[in-house]
Amino acid sequence: MRNHRLHAALSTFAEEAAWQLAADNAAGEELAFEIAEGGTTGSHSAPLYCYRAMTGDFIVEHHETIVLLPSHLTATHALSAVGGVADYLRACGTDLAGVDVRLYPQVALRVFLQRIFEDASEFVLTPELFEHAYGELESCLYEGRNEIRVVVPVLGMTIGSEEIDLGNGVTLVAGETVPDAPSEAVWHATQPDEANVLAVVTLDAATGEAAALTQARLRLRRLLGALRLYDGSGVTLGPVGWIKPELGDWQSAVLGFGAGRTRATCSIEPGQEDELRAFVSLIARRTPRQGELAWALGRYEMSCERVTPFEALTDVLLALRALLEPEGPESGRLTGRLAALCAVREQRVALGERVAQAIALERAVVAGVAPMDPEVDECIEELASHLRAILRDVLCGHLDPDVRTLADSLIDDVAWDQPTLH
Repeated sequence: MRNHRLHAALSTFAEEAAWQLAADNAAGEELAFEIAEGGTTGSHSAPLYCYRAMTGDFIVEHHETIVLLPSHLTATHALSAVGGVADYLRACGTDLAGVDVRLYPQVALRVFLQRIFEDASEFVLTPELFEHAYGELESCLYEGRNEIRVVVPVLGMTIGSEEIDLGNGVTLVAGETVPDAPSEAVWHATQPDEANVLAVVTLDAATGEAAALTQARLRLRRLLGALRLYDGSGVTLGPVGWIKPELGDWQSAVLGFGAGRTRATCSIEPGQEDELRAFVSLIARRTPRQGELAWALGRYEMSCERVTPFEALTDVLLALRALLEPEGPESGRLTGRLAALCAVREQRVALGERVAQAIALERAVVAGVAPMDPEVDECIEELASHLRAILRDVLCGHLDPDVRTLADSLIDDVAWDQPTLH
């Protein structure tokens, strides 16, 4: 078995489909039979005939019911992530003329069920039937393919499932469930005996190890950025990862991710997986490569990798000024605009005062006289959370990218006293 997620998804799907097909059959929807020649017997070589269930036709007739099963979408995503579905369909003799390539995974699931119950007279799923059909499928999907895997510990995160496929060859996996993962990766934790989640990137070996490592770094960087926007807990990736060709051994590789500061644990339960998967995909598609928003995102990333809130303060303020105060800090407009975006009218003055406090604090940090006070850390973290919320909402389409103009439109016509910087 080369793909545990695919095996689990198709196993669940096959069980649900078998139950549904058996229920339909028991409810009176007849399973047709055809007469087939089964050989000869006796001295006169008289042909023998037998009845063969037309399970394939029955599955086709009930396809619209099968696609509504809860496991169908998960199985479709699992197949889509692997690739090579067209090779499987051609090997099974499926005519793909006129079939939209986007529907190949759905067609493959139907063919897969037909292969499981071929020649069966009832829809009873057995391990033998499933494993035989699955073996055919996996051999077609992976024939002639060699892969390179890159793994890196994800600190500050727990997942409720054994793995979460995020697409584009990236998977979050519970470290202890990867049978051949290097022990240093599985137990690379912030606390003794604490197993981490692993981020696993799977790439085609044809790209070569050097190019694969470069691609893995890029995909992991995008994943980390999305996770930091998804949750404010401070998820980080380990600075050292491991790379393994299909037929080689694990070797350590420096990936270059900063340590950062973990403020809490990001916990992803099974019911949140689809939301996370959609969010990571959306952020990857909508993240700009240049412009003020891209620059602000980069500064936010830098702030997340600072060890202390004090060190992150300047990064946060620079990102906010790029978005909300293009006139420069001398204009003093950041306070009012941020308060207008991130607080209801009755709370704008209070938030504006805290923003002004954080701005004043930067001067003390530069001078080395900033007070070591938990309340100060909370003030900086609050400012960072507002920046994260703005970036996230813009990328998700909830806010207009021109947040400065939007903030000005929200500011009351009636003047309100803004905190004065001293």
